[in-house]
Amino acid sequence: MPDVLLDAPDFATALTAARRHLHAHPELGHAEHETAAFVEANLRALGLSPRRVAETGVVVDIEGVRPGSLRCYRADLDALPIQDAKVGNVPYASTRTGVAHLCGHDAHTSIGLGVARRLVERQDELAGTVRIFFQPNEEGTPSGAPHMIAAGVLDGDPVAVAAVHVDPTLAVGQFGFIAGPVTASFDRLDLVVRGPATIHSARPHLATDTVWIATTFAQHLYTLAGRVTDARLPAVLAITRLQAGDAYNVIPDRVTMGGTLRCLSPETRLKMRAAIAEAAEAFSQMHGATVEAGMTFGSPPVMNAPALVALARDTVADLYGGDAVVDFPLPSMGAEDFAFYTERVPGLFVRVGTRSSEATAFPVHDAHFDLDESALAPAADAMAEVLVRLG
Repeated sequence: MPDVLLDAPDFATALTAARRHLHAHPELGHAEHETAAFVEANLRALGLSPRRVAETGVVVDIEGVRPGSLRCYRADLDALPIQDAKVGNVPYASTRTGVAHLCGHDAHTSIGLGVARRLVERQDELAGTVRIFFQPNEEGTPSGAPHMIAAGVLDGDPVAVAAVHVDPTLAVGQFGFIAGPVTASFDRLDLVVRGPATIHSARPHLATDTVWIATTFAQHLYTLAGRVTDARLPAVLAITRLQAGDAYNVIPDRVTMGGTLRCLSPETRLKMRAAIAEAAEAFSQMHGATVEAGMTFGSPPVMNAPALVALARDTVADLYGGDAVVDFPLPSMGAEDFAFYTERVPGLFVRVGTRSSEATAFPVHDAHFDLDESALAPAADAMAEVLVRLG
């Protein structure tokens, strides 16, 4: 049976213990079996009845004493396939080679458990139902959110869905807010240029120079944002992989490239995808090669409902003072699969400051990433209060 850590008398100590247990025992997307069992054990210790969905997802409903709305809270479970650079430096470092919680999902899970504990403690003032779910594979493509939606986590017409994300750009005690787009959409690009045969590098004019076509094609793709799309609506296309031949004097018959496309508006996303496909067809005709543009849909943009942002800002200010509220002037071009929920339900995505020193200032996905655990309890208290007020 996994450790039950959430019942420690001191709330902050309980959440820190949970986070450290999870940080030391990370699991990759769709393999979070021990993590899900840990979540279930701790929810049962609160007197709740969690259920398993989507293989490694966990859902629990907390019923209030009075009629009211259904609202949802989401946490994510999975770790990243990166070696933890903290091994040997902190007692809670990852015990699994090549796998680590370097995006803060251990903190998100711990905060989600904390929200559950606070709502159970306040059940006599809770109206309606709060559904808390713990999602697998946020980091993967395709990600876990659509599986959770298919499993019914948004059934029952919830009025809101909320989540947090740790943010080392903010100090501990700060909460970041922005209405409208919060993060960008994410699409994966798999590009291939094929020629009829290899050719000696001394005579590229006698055949199809796949490397020249590929690099020219990549440069063309970089020109699309702001030309086929409205320059006032951001789009970022990045080629991050390029693989060609092995010999210095042979032009290969195949070049593969990979990358990402990120957009803040659905319209921009569709225009960019169409322009990429049209460019691939045009390059094929111009250069006598086969240019393939494979595109895998990832998450859409996360959208924050203005009314929910206003409620959460007021809640944080009431609990911790106005200095705890930070308004972000611009969205992030990163991606977050919480967006699949906000496509269907009014959403609230809150940044939680976790920086207090040089050791907690590393960006997410950095091998040295860590956080100040004193941020966990205030975040859980704030989100529990938001969910109570939404009743």
